[in-house]
Amino acid sequence: MITFRAFRVFRAFRAFRAFRAFRVFIILFLLTACGKGDGLPWEDDFSTPGAWKLESDAAARVTVEDGALRISILAPNQLAWASAGKDLRDFHLTVEASQVAGPDDNEYGVLVRMQDPRHFYAFSVSGDGYFLVSRFVDGVRQPLGADWTPSDAVHPGTGTNILEVVAQGNRLTFVVNGQQLVQVEDDRFSHGDVGLYAGSFYEGGVEVQFDNLRVTAP
Repeated sequence: MITFRAFRVFRAFRAFRAFRAFRVFIILFLLTACGKGDGLPWEDDFSTPGAWKLESDAAARVTVEDGALRISILAPNQLAWASAGKDLRDFHLTVEASQVAGPDDNEYGVLVRMQDPRHFYAFSVSGDGYFLVSRFVDGVRQPLGADWTPSDAVHPGTGTNILEVVAQGNRLTFVVNGQQLVQVEDDRFSHGDVGLYAGSFYEGGVEVQFDNLRVTAP
């Protein structure tokens, strides 16, 4: 015979099991939803333009052609980029970047957590072997740490550089050709778009191409 007290205990136990199963379901649902929102992993070999926002004018040309994303800077003191139309928070990005033509006094790299064209983080290398990590606020560049710094990890000239950015919370880690160059902590931007960019200083004629982009969870 099941007493009233035993029945209450049994019913409470079943309710607890149901609640625990429901809680697990909610956690799994949220994790799945978060994964779908970030759309990771994400890869692009630039065989087609895809959803990249490409803009060209008299100062720069941005295209996807011949299996690469190409940026040509035609005038001095210019920046140009392509943005992916994503909204990513935490990720590990890897891309191959190569200077194709132009003076080594240039810059190119990756833009992350872009809010708009005037607010983002930039990971930059140059054809003469320097690197810089910076934050753009209202279109003004603010170095995060040291200014342009030489590094043997950066392949100069037309050598290909494998650029990596790991974003996790407020910590950003920047790697070139397998060597970590710098890690910073900054709370200004917590998520945003991704861009690939190139720029000129005193001379135009800079041409850079990007290929084999891969973005995964950190």
